[in-house]
Amino acid sequence: MKVRIVNTSRHELPKYETEASAGMDLRASLDVPVTLKPFERKLIPTGLYIELPIGYEAQVRPRSGLAIKHGITVLNTPGTIDADYRGEIKVIIVNLSDRSYVVNDGDRIAQMIIAEHAKAEWVQVDELTETKRGGGGFGHTGHE
Repeated sequence: MKVRIVNTSRHELPKYETEASAGMDLRASLDVPVTLKPFERKLIPTGLYIELPIGYEAQVRPRSGLAIKHGITVLNTPGTIDADYRGEIKVIIVNLSDRSYVVNDGDRIAQMIIAEHAKAEWVQVDELTETKRGGGGFGHTGHE
């Protein structure tokens, strides 16, 4: 699939790092470093603008290395970029650690996955089909 992209950052376009990668890293596009204090969140620009085909979305997700090594994650996960959005892709990151973290220009801050999605059409009914699970959730199956 070809996706139109405008890149106003000083960095290369997002790319798949391996043949089987599902996501592409997004990089910070900053004029000055941004410091995130513990439990602070900030909106980080990427300098990227995309035009997705209708029926597709871009999902913005955390990078596992940042999460485990530094306690940095993405809020609103996964963030959805709709096909009709034409603004800059920005990432809401949060520092869940007890130490400040500095985001520099070009740092890989999140990953983006392009995914096809379906449109639902609601059919209002008086009752739903029974299943073995029923309304059980939140650990109702126990531990094995």
